[in-house]
Amino acid sequence: MLPIALDAMGGDHAPDVMVEGACRARVEFGIDVVLVGPPGQLGDDHGLPVLPASEVIGMADDPGSSVRRRKDATVVRAAEAVRDDVAAATVSAGNTGAAMASALFRIGRLRGVTRPAIATPIPSMSGPPTVLLDAGANAECQPSWLVQFAQMGAVYSRRRFDVQTPRVGLLSIGEEPGKGNALAKDTFELLSGDALAGPTDATFVGNVEGRDIMSGDVDVVVTDGFTGNVVLKALEGGIGSVLDRLRALIDVDDRSRAAAAPLMPELNRLFTDLDPDTYGAALLLGVKGVSLISHGASNAEAICNALRTAVDMVEVDLVSALGDAVAPPAG
Repeated sequence: MLPIALDAMGGDHAPDVMVEGACRARVEFGIDVVLVGPPGQLGDDHGLPVLPASEVIGMADDPGSSVRRRKDATVVRAAEAVRDDVAAATVSAGNTGAAMASALFRIGRLRGVTRPAIATPIPSMSGPPTVLLDAGANAECQPSWLVQFAQMGAVYSRRRFDVQTPRVGLLSIGEEPGKGNALAKDTFELLSGDALAGPTDATFVGNVEGRDIMSGDVDVVVTDGFTGNVVLKALEGGIGSVLDRLRALIDVDDRSRAAAAPLMPELNRLFTDLDPDTYGAALLLGVKGVSLISHGASNAEAICNALRTAVDMVEVDLVSALGDAVAPPAG
């Protein structure tokens, strides 16, 4: 397999964390990584190959104009490496909008896809993670776009988490078919037909509420990018606060630590399952290549896991499967 192109200057802790994550991926999983960045600014690259790029798009920069103007930006060069068959996939923890724009402009959109979407795994209390999309790529959406998000999310759930017949839910303010705004109502009608038949091979379970996302009762949850991003950040904040409080209670004194000791194997497993770093990154679905977007505050573990996911998605040929699911009918 070709190496994974890692935006070495993306993220809050670049380049040190990016290099460390790449080294861990190489040692632990045998993954080949090419760092994309200014050779003189990467510090000790530990012998990893470097694809030179002289510019960086910051977190506060405008994504669209920056991608167009800064043609030698790290995130742009990483996407071009996929386009030019120099890399098998790209990973960036930098400006999310710039990562999306680079993938869209440089790698290109899959035939039949109207808008790419960000798919984020959300930990479930039972079974595999729930795929939430769109998690921020498209603030304003049309019903037909959400149908494609459902199709792509179902394929992603099957290819990454081995869910054979994904259950797809539409995020709304109530389970009844008539609940929600105009977008939700119109999308409900479309998904109630045969939109998830054929290559998608998924089941539409109707409207779901925010409380259902982590329940294990649904595998894919579809919504617009504005709502999805709010839901994602709310869940991250809520989960993080609860875990921090639980860790503090366990470590109050010797008595609390002794009482918690028998539970620590299960608690550690819980902490791992609920930690966003375990999943590493979200996927941008709908472009002609594997493109992963990590959180700006990603640590080396998250980057390592993102690189591992990138390899997995290339190996299962996710992009071709997505193309089959959303391709317009012949003729």
